[in-house]
Amino acid sequence: MKNEKKITFHEILWYFIIFSIIGLIIETIYCLVTTGILESRKGLLWGPFCPVYGVGATVLILCLNRVDSRNSFELFIYGFLLGSLIEYLMSYVLEAVYSIRFWDYTYTGTSINGRICVPYSIFWGILAVFLIKIAKPLIDKWINKMSKKSMKIVDFLAVIFFIADVLVTIWAIKTYENRAIEKYYQIDNSKGIYDEQSFKHKVEENYFTTERMKKTFPNLRIKDEDGKEIWIKTLF
Repeated sequence: MKNEKKITFHEILWYFIIFSIIGLIIETIYCLVTTGILESRKGLLWGPFCPVYGVGATVLILCLNRVDSRNSFELFIYGFLLGSLIEYLMSYVLEAVYSIRFWDYTYTGTSINGRICVPYSIFWGILAVFLIKIAKPLIDKWINKMSKKSMKIVDFLAVIFFIADVLVTIWAIKTYENRAIEKYYQIDNSKGIYDEQSFKHKVEENYFTTERMKKTFPNLRIKDEDGKEIWIKTLF
């Protein structure tokens, strides 16, 4: 039996939100179990979201919606391949937007350019089976319960929130990156380069603090003149 129901924008939006949260929880637990370290795996400054999982899960659902849900092996293979492709492309996109690399799987010994690796690709395959056979039917029932009027209002507010979240995150990470570059190259910016009374400077100094950024994005890296990656958190 194949899935024939057309997927709406409302459903796409909430797949993204729900799986961004679920993905964050899973990755945090995985990191704790495998490394013994409890740290933030967030991808945005506001809210408990890891967008790569939201995007990945949503694209998997859209692509696999017409695949026979009874064939778990086929779903796994599609998920393995599509998830790997999505993660690889997302790594490039995030690096292009933020000028910083969010993850590097080189340490696994099974990675391709550090952007994807076998363990996480297997996870994408398992996720595809879970999404189509279990999660999507349950989520569809829940997210389609609200009235159409309420649905439009909530969806509009959610979109505005995520746009603002992305823009503020770009601003915050760029500020953090510049701060790290100044630290690495020992650039002195204390001699009136900034207008300390400006709104921009006040936000960057008081809201995008180094401690907050280190805690929220502990795995961000910059590159030196030789292309070598340097963990920003080690500079402070």
